Amino acid sequence: MKDRISSERFSGRNNTDGLGLLADLAGTWRGKGFNLIARPDFKDNTDLYLQLNQTRETLTFEPIGSPVPNRGFGQDDIALFGLTYLQKITDAGADGALHIEPGIWVTQPNTDFPPQSVAKPGQLVARMGTIPHGNALLAEGVAEPFVGPPVLTVPGSQYSFSRFPSFNSTPFAVPPTAPGIVFNAAGSSERLTAPTVPATPFPQYDVSVPIGPIPAGPFNPPFTLNTRTPFATAPAEPPLPPNIHGVAMQDIVNDPMLLLQNDIERLVADGYTFEGTALNIATATPLSFLTERNSGAQGATAQVQVPSFGGGIENIQFLQGESPVVGGTQELQENAQTAIVYATFWIEKATHKATGHEFMQLQYAQMVVLNFPILHLLRGTPPAYVNLGWPHVSVATLRKSFG
Repeated sequence: MKDRISSERFSGRNNTDGLGLLADLAGTWRGKGFNLIARPDFKDNTDLYLQLNQTRETLTFEPIGSPVPNRGFGQDDIALFGLTYLQKITDAGADGALHIEPGIWVTQPNTDFPPQSVAKPGQLVARMGTIPHGNALLAEGVAEPFVGPPVLTVPGSQYSFSRFPSFNSTPFAVPPTAPGIVFNAAGSSERLTAPTVPATPFPQYDVSVPIGPIPAGPFNPPFTLNTRTPFATAPAEPPLPPNIHGVAMQDIVNDPMLLLQNDIERLVADGYTFEGTALNIATATPLSFLTERNSGAQGATAQVQVPSFGGGIENIQFLQGESPVVGGTQELQENAQTAIVYATFWIEKATHKATGHEFMQLQYAQMVVLNFPILHLLRGTPPAYVNLGWPHVSVATLRKSFG
């Protein structure tokens, strides 16, 4: 039997003792990213407002510095080790606040009661986060070391060292409209996926469609207004750039992950090599993904598993909405209820092959699914209820900074 874990907690020789593969998170990271979110738009009487932001971010991790004992009933006590974090994201243009999130990352040892384990040298990890919109998440998964360029598409992996094959922005049907959640494949576009429903594409996802009133044509009917950044922003924001670092804006809207890949491609071309740790976490498992782009809900799927030892999401009642009667049936109408979160974080040590120059880089891609129904169908004659999951995709490339 193991020694009893002390009731008093003391710091180790180093404040990162026990963190294992999470140790390199400690410190402050700063950099840039991109945020895409489809949100309800009651004010403009449209199905969604597609908000797109280039972002600045500061992400600070502080080691807890001592073990956190979890007492066992069916087995010996276990000790968790962790770091607190504070994430602050602002708009890169006006520097307005977009997101703040305090939370904790922890490691958990393998356990017997219940049986939860991951093969060495991997570690079980979890992230607990609180979002001021009225959400809290617990996402679990695995930390695993890697050697080689992260994020890039390689044989056998859409995004190297990520367990998730897609962070695509195309919305999809969710319960009760669909029997389950199936994410669209990487490279899909809303414009090419909509005909598989069949449905008219949402103009917000097509950057060739100008913002504002839509003349009669392929989108009107049913859509009369295109609400996408910078429509009705205050203060007024400039139009979206045609590209970011050479990546076309339409491709970014479809797959913001292309920005992370572009960052790595440029470093590889400059002569840098990589090693580090990949953190793959989710609030639910398994997750289902379409395997072919633009194939629609009837396409072939593949399941992705991550180690899970609990977890989920809680929303305040406002976000969960109400269940009024639609066509004789009570149907849930959410105010953007958060349903699922999954993410990959790549902790990267970059080394130049010729000069030996080194730096630490942190990249992440995060998918948050917001559920709410299609407004214009609910207001049709007769009313129809179609519930969608709307991807909220965030990506960033950060570097560890002084202080």
